[in-house]
Amino acid sequence: QVQLVESGGGLVQPGGSLRLSCAASGSILSIYAMGWYRQAPGKQRELVATITGGGTTTYADSVKGRFTINRDNAKTVSLQMNSLKPEDTAVYYCNADLRTSINPRRGDYWGQGTQVTVSS
Repeated sequence: QVQLVESGGGLVQPGGSLRLSCAASGSILSIYAMGWYRQAPGKQRELVATITGGGTTTYADSVKGRFTINRDNAKTVSLQMNSLKPEDTAVYYCNADLRTSINPRRGDYWGQGTQVTVSS
């Protein structure tokens, strides 16, 4: 039905940069918001950044000024991560709040996750 496919994770040294991308596909009627969450080992999943269809953005305090979220087109979102720190190490998940032609109720959909490791 709906797929969210992430790309761009990897290993980077502290202070480096990475860019994550997420593309949504399937029987999508409307996407209201897209975003990124992350989960480090032993911790709960937490919000990193979101962006609405109108372009309103929200960031976790820990990434403000370092990460930038963009809607590249109607079904693609990216996360530019600069000045990365070891504490940014986590699996990053793409999220979309959307409606499909099969289920008209709004719902949250998730990607499979991409690993980001910040280490020297």
